[in-house]
Amino acid sequence: MSKKRILVIEDDRSLSEVLAYNLRQEKYDAVVALDGMDGLRQAQLKTPDLIILDLMLPQMDGLEVCRRLRSDPVTSNVLILMLTAKSEETDQVVGFTLGADDYVPKPFSVKILLERIKALLRRRESNGEASDTIVSQGVMIDRRRHRVMIDDAPISLTRSEFELLEALVRQPGRVFSRAELIDAALGDDALVLERTIDVHIRALRQKLDKHSELIETVRGVGYRFRDPDTAFKKQTT
Repeated sequence: MSKKRILVIEDDRSLSEVLAYNLRQEKYDAVVALDGMDGLRQAQLKTPDLIILDLMLPQMDGLEVCRRLRSDPVTSNVLILMLTAKSEETDQVVGFTLGADDYVPKPFSVKILLERIKALLRRRESNGEASDTIVSQGVMIDRRRHRVMIDDAPISLTRSEFELLEALVRQPGRVFSRAELIDAALGDDALVLERTIDVHIRALRQKLDKHSELIETVRGVGYRFRDPDTAFKKQTT
């Protein structure tokens, strides 16, 4: 089995070297970029399995790197773990909205970081065992191709939006709490705010357009994907 390739985009040379050393000790293929432009170039040249992305970078900041990675079909599916010296809620929410898979504020323990990386990669592998295609009420999710179709027209979703929509569509009618959706879409190792899910839900509804009502708010609890049987009964009564 080939090594998992991890790209470290971090301008602090000493930190990037420490991270690369520890990643190689864990049998990962670690590559380093010291600015945003070079990191983006390396990601597009040879797609990594996971990117450790610093927020404050020269040439191009981490948020812009994340935005470009997610908008490029070559890198849109890559796991992204953001590093930043900032700890404000807004930075965390913005990072996840742009498509980051996890978020670790500096300073951090390298051991903890490695565990978060393992958790992200494990979740990716376990998700690969799920059914490849789900169809419900005009929404089609193709996990193998990481593609969502609405009435046969493709829509573009971030990775977190994709995982969130899949969790909801896979169990229509089930009410998910915000904490459960964090686990389903971002992983139970992700330290995020519950209101981050509200940000993702708003973005999903906008992209679903006329199908936005399929994601229902359950006041005081969370969200659910509309049960097609319930919808049918309402139409016939």
